[in-house]
Amino acid sequence: MKKSALLFALFTGTLSMQGQPEIVSGTPTVSYDYPYPIQKIQLDNETEMAYMEVGQGEKTLLLIHGLGSYSPAWKKNIESWSRHYRCIAVDLPGYGYSSKGAYPYSMTYFSETLKRFIRKMKLKNITLVGHSMGGQIAMTMVLDQPRLADKLILIAPAGFETFSHQEKLWLEQVYTPALIKSATLDQIKNNFNLNFAQNKLPEDAEFMYLDRLKLKQNSFAFDQYAAMIPQCVNGMLKEPVFDRLSEIKVPTLILFGANDFLIPNKYLHPSLTTEAVAKSGQEKIAGSRLEILTGGGHFVQWDRADAVNKLVAEFVQ
Repeated sequence: MKKSALLFALFTGTLSMQGQPEIVSGTPTVSYDYPYPIQKIQLDNETEMAYMEVGQGEKTLLLIHGLGSYSPAWKKNIESWSRHYRCIAVDLPGYGYSSKGAYPYSMTYFSETLKRFIRKMKLKNITLVGHSMGGQIAMTMVLDQPRLADKLILIAPAGFETFSHQEKLWLEQVYTPALIKSATLDQIKNNFNLNFAQNKLPEDAEFMYLDRLKLKQNSFAFDQYAAMIPQCVNGMLKEPVFDRLSEIKVPTLILFGANDFLIPNKYLHPSLTTEAVAKSGQEKIAGSRLEILTGGGHFVQWDRADAVNKLVAEFVQ
């Protein structure tokens, strides 16, 4: 793997992002990128959360996307899960159709915002499902409020891999808005490739890359995006969860792809394996279950959608 590609994938998650379509608040619309109607809820004067809601049932799956991603990241999962459960996939503040602003973008900020979303939506019997950065947010949520969720599902979660003080400083110095804004089209495509098992963007995920190109053509939206992403990375680094994993008491399912090119960080930890990272976290969460799926990459819920859909549905029962 080339050093240039690694520099654009220094931390877990995808650097994809969609354009900023105009939506009338409270009016569901459908776009090419979003497979279900988009709804919005006003949390306060500065924060409006966008989400897709599909399915019914006594149990609710709250789906939290990863770094630089958005709710369509669950496109290959929602239909299956919604046959049994109420599924709500959110766009975090700063992402997708949700409001943009000078938010802190820390793990605590995202956690508190989602807890307000839960209260406003009056959600009950919740299973938190977090991918990558969304996994670290979900862990932060249950660590701060242990009774918030009935179950926890972590898909290629950030937070299991640990970084030294010097590594954190290096990441903070390198991962800057300027780095993101300087990405060439080849580097953007290579980064998308790294998110999937065959180191190749699947045809049915091509829309993510195309949306990323649209964003790059919108200077205002792209400036906002480039400023936000490093703050999210710093948020993960400054609020680690690994040393507190033993405090998680809710039933937990952990899923990793065996061919995850982003966890561990290949640039900083070239000798570390995905399995080692996965087991280091799983061993600290009492009673948790770990599944490492062959043929799955960082977007294991996409690469191995059928297997992930089945494992999640069985676990939530």
